[in-house]
Amino acid sequence: MSRRFAADSASDLVQAERDIRARIGGQPLDFAAMAAVSNIYRAANVIRNRLERQILAGEDLSWAAFTVLFVLWIWGDQQTRHLADEAGVTKGTLTGVLKTLEKRGLTRRCSHEADGRLVLVSRYREPRCRRNKGSRPTRQ
Repeated sequence: MSRRFAADSASDLVQAERDIRARIGGQPLDFAAMAAVSNIYRAANVIRNRLERQILAGEDLSWAAFTVLFVLWIWGDQQTRHLADEAGVTKGTLTGVLKTLEKRGLTRRCSHEADGRLVLVSRYREPRCRRNKGSRPTRQ
């Protein structure tokens, strides 16, 4: 079966709309609104897939890693819980992404100044974490 819901071709998209109507056509639904939302979803997926394959793959970055770096670039240092929420990933996923980004020298984690229990993430090129000499970044 082709990937109709995330298809690139017009004929596959038209067939997907027919399949949807055939399956749920008898329901009291707003099909014009469904089609609009479905098309926005498809367009977003096409853009994301192309970005991942043509740009991010060349930089060896996942979508999650790109999103984390983007959030840090735009909004600055973040606590891990806020960063995970903004990036749209779980804290567990964020931990793995940050490990990879730290190995590449792109981010670093350190204790929050006001509350040492919290972890602050920053872009490594513009660190705003204050560290004592010889101290190491804190792990989650």
